[in-house]
Amino acid sequence: MLEPTQGKWVGLDLTYNIWDRFFLVAPLIIIGSKEEAGTYDLAPKHLAMPLGWGNYFGFVCTPSHGTYQNIVREKEFTVSFPNPDQIVLTSLSASPRDEEHCKPSLEILPTWKAARVDSVFLEKSYCCLECRLERIVDGFDHNSLIVGKVIAAYLNPSALRQSDGDDQDLLQQSPLLVYLHPGRYSVIDKSFSFPFPQGFSR
Repeated sequence: MLEPTQGKWVGLDLTYNIWDRFFLVAPLIIIGSKEEAGTYDLAPKHLAMPLGWGNYFGFVCTPSHGTYQNIVREKEFTVSFPNPDQIVLTSLSASPRDEEHCKPSLEILPTWKAARVDSVFLEKSYCCLECRLERIVDGFDHNSLIVGKVIAAYLNPSALRQSDGDDQDLLQQSPLLVYLHPGRYSVIDKSFSFPFPQGFSR
């Protein structure tokens, strides 16, 4: 058997962050949460995904971030999936806090209020989720997994899959914004049917 470090393989030094050595495709989302002062915070995340086939959604955060502290306190959050033409707005939500622990850039971001949790969404996102905190799993070095139960979901009709529609046409009409870690983004407007083997079931 070929050893991974032989031939054309490159062995990665595990004393450093291996995830910066190659590209990873991830969703690019914005988490909304309520600040202790009563205002709202928006923060972009990419280590995020549905957890299983039920209505659970999780993302990675760190306890030193305001997003983590807000969710621990308020027990709820929102998730916005921005469109490709909102990449600048998404970037602005990552602006650092000032001396008063505020993000002045958030004042220019267009938002709309969630209905069932006390937070906001980035306006014109193609998908929006309202979540109640289910659990937090700490201990991934300096990071934690925050898991929410989806209690309400909203989808722009232009992004809705239809049983009689063509998925490729849908992606061309409503392309997806994705994050390419580290430090890049892309737009997906083309896809192919996956060649599942006969008899496959999830």
